[in-house]
Amino acid sequence: MVRPERHGPMIERSKMRILRREDAVPADLRGAVIALGNFDGVHRGHQAVLAHGTAIADEQKAPLGVMTFDPHPRVYFKPTTQLFTLSPLERKLELLSAYGIDFTAVLDFDGDFAALSAEDFVDKIICGKWQAAHVIVGYNFFFGKGRGGSPQILQALGKESGFGVTVIEPASDDGEVFSSSSVRDLLRVGNVREAAEVLGHWWTITGSVERGAGRGTGMGYPTVNVMLEAGQALHHGIYAARVWVDGHRFNGAAYNGRRPTFDNGIAKLEVFLFDFNESLYGHRIDVELIDFIRPDEAFENEEALMVQMDEDCDQARAILREINSADPMLNYPIGKAIAASITTARA
Repeated sequence: MVRPERHGPMIERSKMRILRREDAVPADLRGAVIALGNFDGVHRGHQAVLAHGTAIADEQKAPLGVMTFDPHPRVYFKPTTQLFTLSPLERKLELLSAYGIDFTAVLDFDGDFAALSAEDFVDKIICGKWQAAHVIVGYNFFFGKGRGGSPQILQALGKESGFGVTVIEPASDDGEVFSSSSVRDLLRVGNVREAAEVLGHWWTITGSVERGAGRGTGMGYPTVNVMLEAGQALHHGIYAARVWVDGHRFNGAAYNGRRPTFDNGIAKLEVFLFDFNESLYGHRIDVELIDFIRPDEAFENEEALMVQMDEDCDQARAILREINSADPMLNYPIGKAIAASITTARA
């Protein structure tokens, strides 16, 4: 197959084809180079896998794709334990598309799939359905019933079946290995800036704007409210944030918490957009968390809270001026692609 020339990563997901487990594989995608994994967060370790895949696919003039699983296997095996998912499926697909992947195959992780042995997975899916030319995995990728398949077993099966296998060693910065677990740990303590350095893009919360109690509007700080995904244990407090709405980016200050000054209710994300007075109810928005400002706390009264909110917003504006003038995520493929898709940015 003649591989289309690459022009750099694009953010438009329509550029990437998406296939589910039940879909027939188009003829032009058979013989592809496939990266296997969960790719939660699509962090820089994952991007190292994709970079190797890109080089191999370009050399072989083959399409490059990702094969991933939904839900995450941990969700299937431990349904009562909430997983801190960094990138729900829709966000994961957007990030993979931003990198420049030709297609993503999403395999439904259910009882039938979990029962496949490592050998059956290779025989029925990698070879039988996809006829893959080459497979790339990370050093810690295990697959098949009871996690019976390792990278080494995959290499042996590939040799038997006639497809190549590349195993990528850990990617790291100053000895710190990039991993989804490390990103989760950083977010649990509010360290969103360091988490972004591991991800290679700002960690983003996506959701539809819900109606709140209206307290922010009464205080002169109208907010847009978004529920976090179940299990997303982001540290409670105030953050400098950027919000994407229909391709437009706005600056703001975000609060994640239970509003202890008022009702100590269900935790949710509330974002005050600077210099913005339009209604966003029902809109899908993406909230990039840029930096942590302070932890959540209860105030004696509403007036004391408003004074603190003024200070929080001033600090958020200063942080965002710095970031917008020299965004460190422009050093990474996905961060650069997302920034390139800006229609309008407001200070």
